[in-house]
Amino acid sequence: MVAPGGKFTRKKEQAIIALLTNRSIEEAAKSIDIGTQTLLRWMKVPEFQTAYREAKREAYGQSIARMHYLTSAAVSTLGKIMLDSKTPPATRVRAADSLLDHTAKAIEHEDIEARVADLERASELSKQGR
Repeated sequence: MVAPGGKFTRKKEQAIIALLTNRSIEEAAKSIDIGTQTLLRWMKVPEFQTAYREAKREAYGQSIARMHYLTSAAVSTLGKIMLDSKTPPATRVRAADSLLDHTAKAIEHEDIEARVADLERASELSKQGR
């Protein structure tokens, strides 16, 4: 599975990328010119599974970063729709409701983070006081 030096072969690295960029295992295998059974066999190997999981996490992290980048534009879009008198009233209400809903969730999230941080500090102080 792993070549000398602890690295996957180029084909196995391509397989991981193919799994992330194709709709199915069959399509992934075909895109790198290997058999589906070969790819399925590789997917059962723990080292391959670990590398695939890591690649999925990295791809997910990049998606989250992109969402953060687009957040400002999304809020601007909702704000423009909400404030545009030419926009149908029902659409303006939905935009306003969406902004209010997301703002409330953000506040709740911040509150939870603050409470968890307080609990962690209290736990640490408790441990130090023993």
